Amino acid sequence: MVFDIELFYLLNNLAGQSPFLDSVIVFLASYLPYLVVGIFLVLIFFSAYSRREKIEILLVTGIAVLIARFGITELIRLFVHRPRPFLTLPVHQLLTDSAWSFPSGHVTFFFALSTAVYLYNKKWGIGFFIATVFITVSRVIAGIHYPSDILGGAVIGITVAYVTFYIVRRMMKDSVYS
Repeated sequence: MVFDIELFYLLNNLAGQSPFLDSVIVFLASYLPYLVVGIFLVLIFFSAYSRREKIEILLVTGIAVLIARFGITELIRLFVHRPRPFLTLPVHQLLTDSAWSFPSGHVTFFFALSTAVYLYNKKWGIGFFIATVFITVSRVIAGIHYPSDILGGAVIGITVAYVTFYIVRRMMKDSVYS
């Protein structure tokens, strides 16, 4: 836990240094997520994938993000009541949130999305992972998550996306030969 708090302060101390940097952090933490989802939908809609492939990608991604964010994350939060850093530590707070801190819902959502995209298209996936890192690190800098919240959410999101991918692939394969 000491390392978690030290890393938190290392990142959070970037906040409050300049109004411009603070604005960038708030944009990355609060608004980039909407842009990432929009880009995902536009890429799928205008891609050269077949209709069946587009449906499969949307299905895997949708199931993975729903299970990771609204299933597993919320289940964990029923039992783990970790307060946000700004509630327990002196921080440079740029944002606020009222839910429990662990695991990060944003992180589970966006790591599940990025992993699902990566499993279908490596180039797109790398871009989504880069955006996800910007989103998640900015949430620590903004004072609303500990690094371990991010790590926990990443593990959940990645794992759920892989499992979902393989289950849906198996079901789609079985339905083709039925």
